[in-house]
Amino acid sequence: MDHITLGATGITVNKNGFGALPIQRVSEDAAVLLLKKAYDNGISFFDTARMYTDSEKKIGLALSGVRDKIIIATKTASSDTVGFWEQLKTSLELLKTDYIDIYQFHNPTFCPKPDDGSGLYEAMLEAKAQGKIKHIGITNHRLTLALEAAESGLYETIQYPFSYLASAAELDFIKLCKERNIGILAMKALSGGLITNSAAAYAFLMQFDNVIPIWGVQFENELDEFIAYQDNPPAYDDYLKSEIEKDISELGGEFCRGCGYCLPCPAEIPIPMAARMTLLLKRSPTAALLSDQWIENMKRIDNCLDCGHCTEHCPYSLDTPALLRDNLADFKTYI
Repeated sequence: MDHITLGATGITVNKNGFGALPIQRVSEDAAVLLLKKAYDNGISFFDTARMYTDSEKKIGLALSGVRDKIIIATKTASSDTVGFWEQLKTSLELLKTDYIDIYQFHNPTFCPKPDDGSGLYEAMLEAKAQGKIKHIGITNHRLTLALEAAESGLYETIQYPFSYLASAAELDFIKLCKERNIGILAMKALSGGLITNSAAAYAFLMQFDNVIPIWGVQFENELDEFIAYQDNPPAYDDYLKSEIEKDISELGGEFCRGCGYCLPCPAEIPIPMAARMTLLLKRSPTAALLSDQWIENMKRIDNCLDCGHCTEHCPYSLDTPALLRDNLADFKTYI
């Protein structure tokens, strides 16, 4: 079973992180089953956030009895110090713990630093001095901000979307973080569901000894897949490399990663799914995607107001309205 040390934190864990965003979509009983099964099978790193509704509560219910044997990373999305302390207090209570291993700024619009006027980084330092957090991290979808965080020397971990669809600039960023002894928490390791070859995704990420993949888990069969790879890891061989090259040729470039920062849409378009519909239809079972509900959802694209909200909030600078209209045109060829 492969392990990783997350940079200067000194935290060493099984190289399978449990991404707890999806468990907010399942019942408490189902979530507890998944979390306990993950722990029982060697997974010890659990990533959540205050914004993930009841995800923290479910982790607290399932794993408080083994708190000293797991690593918990959670996040605050607060933009002021009052909210920072309120969210930290709530997270500690729900997780049933008196400390958080890695506390992260959740996709901020700027890189918090000492004396920047926000007081946020100072709050992190104070929380660390009080023993409420052990290590300071940051998450972001914007490469420029992630680079700024890496170059600042202020962050022990950075959570960033990273998969085999990464650009050359993103690969350079991962290399820089290794040089700076910064641990990488790789979100979107399956690129929001567009990567369907989990063996290829797993094998690719195993090459990087400063990266822990955060696999979003909602169903037991998904968890079983990653557990199976621990003792029988897929080899990064010519076959998987060729499969990766095929995906890069199909998916590389301008595509929606499904992060959801474009929402809410005033025209009620479900952008993260609608903007990827063509790719999903090519790579997934089509029955659910061609349902009456999704036909109605896709028709909403015709009601786009061109208000600019989605393009202004897209971390990848996509022309989202154009992408939506292209996907609608393709979708119509399936129905």
